[in-house]
Amino acid sequence: MQTACQAVQHQRGRRQYNKLRNLLKDARHDCVLFANEFQQHCYLPRERGESLEKWQTRSIYNAAVWYYHHCQDRMPIVMVTEDEEAIQQYGSETEGVFVISFKNYLDNFWPDLKAAHELCDSILQSRRERENESQEGHGKEYPEHLPLEVLEAGIKSGRYIQGTLNVNKHRAQIEAFVRLQGASSKDSGLVSDVLIHGMKARNRSIHGDVVVVELLPKNDWKGRTVALCENDGDDKASGEPPSEPMPTGRVVGILQKNWRDYVVTFPSKEEVQSQGKNAQKILVTPWDYRIPKIRISTQQAEALQDFRVVVRIDSWESTSVYPNGHFVRVLGRIGDLEAEIATILVENSISVVPFSEAQMCEMPVNTPENPWKVNPEDERERRDLRKTHLVFSIDPKGCEDVDDTLSVRTLHNGNLELGVHIADVTHFVAPNSYIDIEARTRATTYYLADRRYDMLPSVLSADLCSLLGGVDRYAVSVMWELDKTSYEIKKVWYGRTIIRSAYKLFYEAAQELLDGNVSIVDDIPEFRNLDEKSREARLKELVWAIGKLTDIARHVRAKRDRCGALELEGVEVRVQLDEKKNIHDLIPKQPLEVHETVAECMILANHWVAKKIWESFPHQALMRQHPPPHQEFFSELRECAKAKGFVIDTRSNKTLADSLDKANDPNDPIVNRLLRSMATQAMSNALYFSTGSCAEEEFHHYGLALDKYTHFTSPIRRYSDIIVHRLLMAAISKDKKMEIKENLFSNKDLEELCRHINNRNRAAQHSQKQSTELFQCMYFKDKDPETEERCISDGVIYSIRTNGVLVFIPRFGIKGAAYLKNKDGLVISCGADSRSEWKPGSLQRFQNKITSTTTEGASVTFHLFDHVTVRISVQASRCHSDTIRLEIISNKPYMIPDTECFQQSALLLKSELVKEVTRSVEEAQLAQEVQVNVIQEDYQKYCQTKGRSLYLLLEEIRDLALLDVSNSSGV
Repeated sequence: MQTACQAVQHQRGRRQYNKLRNLLKDARHDCVLFANEFQQHCYLPRERGESLEKWQTRSIYNAAVWYYHHCQDRMPIVMVTEDEEAIQQYGSETEGVFVISFKNYLDNFWPDLKAAHELCDSILQSRRERENESQEGHGKEYPEHLPLEVLEAGIKSGRYIQGTLNVNKHRAQIEAFVRLQGASSKDSGLVSDVLIHGMKARNRSIHGDVVVVELLPKNDWKGRTVALCENDGDDKASGEPPSEPMPTGRVVGILQKNWRDYVVTFPSKEEVQSQGKNAQKILVTPWDYRIPKIRISTQQAEALQDFRVVVRIDSWESTSVYPNGHFVRVLGRIGDLEAEIATILVENSISVVPFSEAQMCEMPVNTPENPWKVNPEDERERRDLRKTHLVFSIDPKGCEDVDDTLSVRTLHNGNLELGVHIADVTHFVAPNSYIDIEARTRATTYYLADRRYDMLPSVLSADLCSLLGGVDRYAVSVMWELDKTSYEIKKVWYGRTIIRSAYKLFYEAAQELLDGNVSIVDDIPEFRNLDEKSREARLKELVWAIGKLTDIARHVRAKRDRCGALELEGVEVRVQLDEKKNIHDLIPKQPLEVHETVAECMILANHWVAKKIWESFPHQALMRQHPPPHQEFFSELRECAKAKGFVIDTRSNKTLADSLDKANDPNDPIVNRLLRSMATQAMSNALYFSTGSCAEEEFHHYGLALDKYTHFTSPIRRYSDIIVHRLLMAAISKDKKMEIKENLFSNKDLEELCRHINNRNRAAQHSQKQSTELFQCMYFKDKDPETEERCISDGVIYSIRTNGVLVFIPRFGIKGAAYLKNKDGLVISCGADSRSEWKPGSLQRFQNKITSTTTEGASVTFHLFDHVTVRISVQASRCHSDTIRLEIISNKPYMIPDTECFQQSALLLKSELVKEVTRSVEEAQLAQEVQVNVIQEDYQKYCQTKGRSLYLLLEEIRDLALLDVSNSSGV
């Protein structure tokens, strides 16, 4: 409530008030400020003689009652107060509005009563300890943070810089980097991150905190670590010197804390006993290496040793090495698939609760008894394309969320008309409705290795907003008139339409038709049961349309290529499902030209919609920018290419694209793929932004070589596209001099929303990558690396470090470190049969190679892009996620991956991996008589997809073999 915020401001001071305001602004907390004193039905005048505190309590209660009735008495409201008189007065006055104390709130609403009391005890005990420590005058581990006023003044003057703290997970105790943001990046003159070396210099800041940094004198600057380092938190990597010194600083204050729920593991019984006399104060180890250990008070340590547990940080005193926290809830047993998936969700702050009854009540009905039909009023207002246009979709096999279709036809004047038709989600999702707020909170559909969590209920995503064949659907269309020979755009039309897709094609069928193989029509359902004459006429029409679309796409792509468009992605794949919706196959996408055809049409639509909404709303349009990368990020790419005799020119996107096209080794196609992967990792992330927040010259999309770009073509799975649809509709109304019905965000609110969506997109990328790594580990965990044939594979060296190399395994899509020096100081040695063993010796690293020399004088050299034989095993961890461990067992290739058959088999093995792990988990659950929920029951109850079939909506996924999604720059 606004009243509560003002109470904090008046009673606690500006600093506490600013903290509260920052918490409210942080989208991760899902908090909303209700201006109750400016609301007609909630405002209460202060009575004569009434104390300020009593009036504030009365105002908050009155607003709570109004809000309860505003929600149609469906949602109980809890008002927490320590005013005992208010509890007695209002506690039973209104049914559905609870007025209780904080302790009673915990007793009634906390899922674990024992944990609730422990929380209260923990808070009181922490207070007592802090008081005792201050009385005893204990020395401080860390310097105090500077006051907010000093920090703000220092940032303005340039003395301090601000940014987000990023801890190096491989050297969490040693290295962290501050990525500059805001005015700091422009005014400081720095072009790189700031290194924070050691825990002391971090000064109680945690990964993700927005911190203020003071630079150290140049003679105190340190370099990045260039050695491989295992996740053991020590500093024993290699003894080699770090890289060239870089700007180094120390944290002097925290502007915004990133404290959230953390998944932790309790220490073993022996470790608890070794922690000392106070066994109730336990140090727990977070799942995320980048987070320090957390001290909590509990008596359940022994019972929770085998479980993944969620805790939250409460405070971090300057006198303590570790932060204090409290127990929240249990996720499940360590190693259990569902517990590990839940861990990934919690760590990425992903909430996947089923859609509520109130949200589902807003959904349209489409059942056999009550089928959905086109509204006659909508029919008059929309352009009807059902009889005039050949509309069809091209998607992966088994895809049900068809959110885009295409059309092309010849106009009366001989010119061509190209159409892109996108599902009209905004017709069914009203602004600020329950489902709109839920979609905004989720921001995207989350894809994991074996499941997905939808942004919208399936009645929309897989039914009424899916442009399926042979049914009427609402769409938002962009249609261009093109010159019949040059394909230059003459004019463009935007608007709402009604379509009926004639064909639901899959990529392979469309490619066969494009190549002239008409026998594929037997696999296209729409051609069945047609007489020969009709079949021939319709086939001729469809083949012409696909061919013409491809010609247009070639022209559009060539135009972007001339401007410097980059082709940075690795091999893209699509998922193929069997009749039972299980993963049957992963098909390489790269060889099919129809992929490029569809992609170019979608990029064209996104580009033109971006121009339209910017022209109409120059200060509040949602667009997507991809800034050019810093040149120093390309250094490793240039050096690696140089090792193969290639020159990579990174001065512009055009020169980079041309250089990558030329960097082809005819004897080893993996080289070009790895170089493109390195180029991708050097890129900045593409981000959503509001056009009112930056200058027009910053709108440019580096990767696509377009001056303006947005996302318009996937409103089923991206909330950004829903916003763009509303902006486009408002722009059309503005052109027609009509009243704008859409509720548009201001620049400030839109910028805040963009930050939230960007944050959720990063979470989606990280969770997808982590779940894939989880399945890879589970797949190899039960296999004996010494005897299992699949644990031996070919690897390609793509980076040289001081104590080892980074290796890419094409067969399984795995990238990882292979050490050439072990913890005992022994180095790798390869005998006459090329088999490796560990011997005393030393390593010598060069620019593009590393040599291992034993004390006996034998040596072996590993070069960049060498093929080696690698053994794959799993390094198990009780506290953290398991990791893949790679060991070079021969300096010779295991097999030469130079055929399409090899690439095909690699992808097939990845699908088998997911199926085999899922099957093993199910068998284990049945053996333990664990009840397994039926997918259909979940679907009917929650309208939320769950289970093995959740790859269904995945149209395109990056090949995680090549792309580290934590650093990639998605288009």
